[in-house]
Amino acid sequence: MESAASASGRLPWLVVAGKRLTGWIVIDIDATIITAASKKAGAAVTFKKTFGFHPLAAWCANTTESLAMCLRPGNAGANTVADHIAVLTDALVQIPGSSAAKILIRVDGAGATHGLLEHLEALNTTRRTVRYTVGWKITEDDEKAIAKLPESAWETSVHQDGSLQEGYFIAELTGLNTREGWPEGMRLIVRRVKPTRRHLKKLTAFEKKTGWRYCITATNIRHMWGIAGSGHSQFLDVLHRSHAGVEDRVRTNKAMGLDNLPSASWEVNCGWMLAANLASDLDAWVRLLALHDIKGLADAEPETMRFRLYHLPARLADHARRRWLRIDATWPWAQAFTTCWQRLTALPTVT
Repeated sequence: MESAASASGRLPWLVVAGKRLTGWIVIDIDATIITAASKKAGAAVTFKKTFGFHPLAAWCANTTESLAMCLRPGNAGANTVADHIAVLTDALVQIPGSSAAKILIRVDGAGATHGLLEHLEALNTTRRTVRYTVGWKITEDDEKAIAKLPESAWETSVHQDGSLQEGYFIAELTGLNTREGWPEGMRLIVRRVKPTRRHLKKLTAFEKKTGWRYCITATNIRHMWGIAGSGHSQFLDVLHRSHAGVEDRVRTNKAMGLDNLPSASWEVNCGWMLAANLASDLDAWVRLLALHDIKGLADAEPETMRFRLYHLPARLADHARRRWLRIDATWPWAQAFTTCWQRLTALPTVT
């Protein structure tokens, strides 16, 4: 991510495979599990055989802030179309000018549903451009299509910095299998890797035969405006893989209180969820607006921010009808705190 962009009044732009996604707002949608130690309204057995809740949320990858979150019972479906559409709708409301923006939406395999993809296509207008990448559950038809690929069709994958990722390969699968009922123009990008030991029990007969583990990404991206090579399968693969950064957003929200829903009441827990997300957003914007160039704080975890900045070793004193914050001069983060304070107080008032 471009580190100091927001400090100069611009939204930070993501960098994927060495290419800056200038002008594109990226929304990552994902669900997580919040366990409950006691009986609470909505708590149920989850798909991971734990007991608790299964919220679904959308984050802005540009700023790392939580745009919307829906608290759901623990047994809520992973690929429920109505929930995905509701969260996405709320997320778009949080983005200024979203009706005339270039938006990329990334979802894991739970997003590969007819209803959601049709909704995403319908969001495109003459003023707004919406592109998506979603995970794809491989079927026997997909495996038959993969078997038709010649060895020359496979290209080496790339890392997030654009360098080659040896041992990992990408190929275009579009057109080799019939996909009736799916949005017109949808592309399938297949990735193959040598399976690790933990994957051996989950391999299909086809994967055991070929010696490769496969995964597929579905997308409607032919070209992203302003980004050279954005329609290439190598770029689309790494673009979707960077969706994994949403796990960091989940961890951050949980560290800010989301992991401890306190009440037996559903309404109280919804309020707590909102408060935890607000705290996470405030933490994200403090780092974006005031700490973007301070080493050790620009990308700090909540625990680090508490230890170095929020838990301030200082005294608040009154003198000459003024209040003074007296900071210990030996505290190693004194300069970082004062810099942060001065930058935040210098921000123009929102009108």
